Amino acid sequence: MVGGGNRARRQRVKILLLAGGRAAAAPETQAAEEYLKRAGASGRRLGIRDAALTEIDERKASWLAAVPKGGVLIACDERGENLSSPEIAALLRRQIDAAVPALAFAIGAADGLPAEVKQAAQSLIAFGRATWPHMLMRVMAAEQIYRAVTILNDHPYHRV
Repeated sequence: MVGGGNRARRQRVKILLLAGGRAAAAPETQAAEEYLKRAGASGRRLGIRDAALTEIDERKASWLAAVPKGGVLIACDERGENLSSPEIAALLRRQIDAAVPALAFAIGAADGLPAEVKQAAQSLIAFGRATWPHMLMRVMAAEQIYRAVTILNDHPYHRV
C-alpha cells in the first residue's frame, strides 16, 4: 500500500487564539494573525492543523461555545502561572501528543476574562506580573505560540 500502509493517522490539533472584543482592522490584530499564520505553516510537521484568531463578542457569543468539543482551554490572566517560552512549548507538545482536537488560548477584552472562562480553563497562564492592554496581548500570545512551534521544530528563532 502506498503512503504508509497501516500506520494510524494522528489527529491534528487546531490552535485557536480567542480574543475578547472586536478589532478586525487594528494593526495588532494583523500582527497576531501573521504570527498565527506562521505557526500554522511551521507546525504542520508537528501535528498542528491550523492556528487562527477568533474574536469573541461577549454580548452575542459564549466563550466556551467557541472551544471545539474535546478541546483544551488555556486562559491568559495576570494571576496565572508565569511560564517561560520553553514551558509554553512543552505545554503545546503535551497537547499535540494527547491528540486533542483543539487548543484554545483565551484573552479577555479590556475588562479581562469572565469568571466562567477562568473556571473552565485547564490552566491559567500569565505574561508577567504587569497588566497588558488586551490588544497587545493578542500579539504577545500569538508570538509565543509561534515561538513555541519554532522551539519544538528546533528552529533558531528562539535564542537562549
